[in-house]
Amino acid sequence: MVWLRYIFLSVGLCGIPALGQVTHQAARLYEGVGLAPHLGEKVPLNLTFTQSDGTGIVLEDLFEAERPVVLTFVYHTCPMLCSALLDGLTRALADVPWDPGTAYDLVTVSFSPEDSPSRAAEQRARYLRQLGRPEADWHFLTGQEASIRTLTEATGFQFKWVEEQEEYVHPAAIIFLSPDGTVTRYLADVAPRSRDVRAAIVEASNGQVGSLLDRAFLYCFRFDPAANSYVLVATRAMQVGGGLTAFFLLASLSLLWLREFRRRTIA
Repeated sequence: MVWLRYIFLSVGLCGIPALGQVTHQAARLYEGVGLAPHLGEKVPLNLTFTQSDGTGIVLEDLFEAERPVVLTFVYHTCPMLCSALLDGLTRALADVPWDPGTAYDLVTVSFSPEDSPSRAAEQRARYLRQLGRPEADWHFLTGQEASIRTLTEATGFQFKWVEEQEEYVHPAAIIFLSPDGTVTRYLADVAPRSRDVRAAIVEASNGQVGSLLDRAFLYCFRFDPAANSYVLVATRAMQVGGGLTAFFLLASLSLLWLREFRRRTIA
């Protein structure tokens, strides 16, 4: 038993340096990768990219319609994370009642200069089919490294190429921009809730998209970065509830007064 304890203790102690080495390597791998939110800052709109049909476009052209923009960064040879992000966004948008290209614009930019417009066109067709709205518009852009770096730095999207793995290390996020190119919200989630995506679009439009109910939702709910979701603000919900109660009470009393007035008039 003594020898067995010695063996187990030796194996455990030998594993500690190995675990430390793996942790250090992982930390080095992801150093400088992540999201550095630039909320309230404008992205440069003079950057040039190439659309999936091979034609050039200036980023400013995508904002001429004065609609909010839902922006994602991917690269088209990504083994998993990029597809998971676009799959999750597509599922969330399926329950959003507005079509891309009417109430808001969808823009997906490849951060790999090696990605081609033809590959972007394949991805565009795939996700439009998945969205189930073939008439909708979804801009898949590729570009030169200078334009890519400028846009990713302006939005705080930090990534890097790992030579030994021959792939990019990067975060996953949905970025919402106002019609003038101001960053209004980040959803760092590969499976966002439709409610949150819808609320972020309304928020980015400054209330120009959506119904009165959507605006009431944004009044009662506030985005919580820790929860990565819109959460209920109790005091505002109570204010709205109190206002509705007072409204219905006043309406009921008015109806009763009107009936009494008519009754007396007839009598």
